[in-house]
Amino acid sequence: MKTSRRIAAGLALSLAALPLTAEVEVFRLDKAHTSVSFRIRHVVSMVDGRFTDYDGKIWVDRQNPSASKVEFTIQAASINTGNENRDKHLRSADFFDAEKYPAITFVSTKIEPKGGDVYDITGNFTLRGVTKTMKMPVKHGGFARVGPKEKTGFDLTLRLNRKDFNINWNRAIDKGGWILGDDVDILIGVEADKEAAAEPQKAAAARP
Repeated sequence: MKTSRRIAAGLALSLAALPLTAEVEVFRLDKAHTSVSFRIRHVVSMVDGRFTDYDGKIWVDRQNPSASKVEFTIQAASINTGNENRDKHLRSADFFDAEKYPAITFVSTKIEPKGGDVYDITGNFTLRGVTKTMKMPVKHGGFARVGPKEKTGFDLTLRLNRKDFNINWNRAIDKGGWILGDDVDILIGVEADKEAAAEPQKAAAARP
């Protein structure tokens, strides 16, 4: 009997010594204050474009940022460069092939604090049916409360080679060279709102 009590007491002390599990907060994109844009060289200048349909979630562990997670989805057909004919071409099989590959996605697998408000986020990036593991440097804008809403924000600038994702279309120009460059600069500014905590489920009725 005494042995059982000693074991129980030891177990209680061990459990008490374990660190409390930090709360993971869920933030969803505030689409009205988020932007997804890109730049690519056209002949001798840079041309801008953007996507207008996207969504994402961020699971934030403030005590242990490495345990946080990000998921982001962009609808390829929402591309907008301010030119209808060009946008139709970009949605076609020459570029994004948006009908066959409607979503551009990123799912994080690792988050590394780099000091201050900078993080390296590694994850699986899928574009036009090709998935590659990519590391993205992200700057955290902090946390803020606006009325009843708690917000967080991030900024990301990334360069990728479109040919790595089988976006190969180009056209030669006079005296050598090509119309389009291969490198694309991606610029993403995220503002996200904290989701309300789910209401606890009602306890099941006791069985007779």
